Amino acid sequence: MNVLAEFLNRFLETELWLATALSLVLLTLLASQIVRMLFKHATRLAQRSATHWDEALVNAARLPVQAVIWLVSLGWMARLLQPHWTDDADLLTAVRQLHDVGIVLCVAWFLWKFVVQVTQTAESRSHARGEAFDATTFDALSKLARLLVFVAAVITIAQTLGFKIGGLLALGGVGGLAVGLAAKDLLANFFGGLTIYLDRPFSVGDWIRSPDKSIEGTVEYISWRHTRIRAFNKNPIYVPNAVFTSIVVENPSRMSHRRLKETLGLRYDDFDQVDRVVADIKAMLLGHEGIDTRETLIVNFNAFGASSLDIMIYGFTKTRAWVEYHAVKQDVLLRIGRIVAAHGAQVAFPTQTLHMASAPETTQRDGLPAQT
Repeated sequence: MNVLAEFLNRFLETELWLATALSLVLLTLLASQIVRMLFKHATRLAQRSATHWDEALVNAARLPVQAVIWLVSLGWMARLLQPHWTDDADLLTAVRQLHDVGIVLCVAWFLWKFVVQVTQTAESRSHARGEAFDATTFDALSKLARLLVFVAAVITIAQTLGFKIGGLLALGGVGGLAVGLAAKDLLANFFGGLTIYLDRPFSVGDWIRSPDKSIEGTVEYISWRHTRIRAFNKNPIYVPNAVFTSIVVENPSRMSHRRLKETLGLRYDDFDQVDRVVADIKAMLLGHEGIDTRETLIVNFNAFGASSLDIMIYGFTKTRAWVEYHAVKQDVLLRIGRIVAAHGAQVAFPTQTLHMASAPETTQRDGLPAQT
């Protein structure tokens, strides 16, 4: 840099300190362009790798690194120009503090972008490979990491600006206690969200319902304060996270099978056909492509009903999808109806049989009615 400064001093016929400042600007521009080219090359290499960490690192560091180069250059320039512009030492101290704050902000900016880039890159690569992506866990870890980056940046900046961190932390502890007492519901929702992230009773995209509350729908978003659920009528339901710590939550999205449970009622006139109907229905279910025969499968004459002979049909489908399940169920019921008709039987419907006693015979004897 000294050689360049002397060259500019002779070429432009300026003072040495001004030539030095100009050479510093030129070297900063050159360094910025070199760094930009290096990052462009590193991006191409990172995209070819199997891991997503290097790509996230390169994308997150590109702008913060260039900003740091200019901040360092401006810091040097301020120290160089200060004796020629002003004798105020406090001004140089303030400039140095702003320089240090800028460096801290650039580091925090890099860490913040790195967390976001890791999440986005992992999601995009998982979708490209057709792999499952746990959006709930990644979202929770991303929010927690960004919160830590924010807190660390604020504390570091406060210390750089000359604040007493010990007293600030003590004041924050007392204030935190007061705020905690005043905002207990907000904290309850925060820890409720933390419980959801750690225990993972449900994730984004799951269908959940609660027998304790009128809550049923698909989970769309989980924040630190509330969970947004889209009901089946397309209305959004905003549930405070604290509610989930005190209610029972069912997660049908994680069921292994869907249950098929039906009762077939035959007429009492078809009693002799019951055993054959039961055997054929069971054979049909064992050979059905939509029924999982590894699970419990029951077809039995179950009870003498009020107006029918009740046969219990119990099994599980292979599919968990709601629409496919009903298609399988329809096919099973149609086949059962054909089996019943093939045996000459009929499905019973509620009937009543009324038995009338014969009228009593009366005779007239001695003018008095008599019953025989």
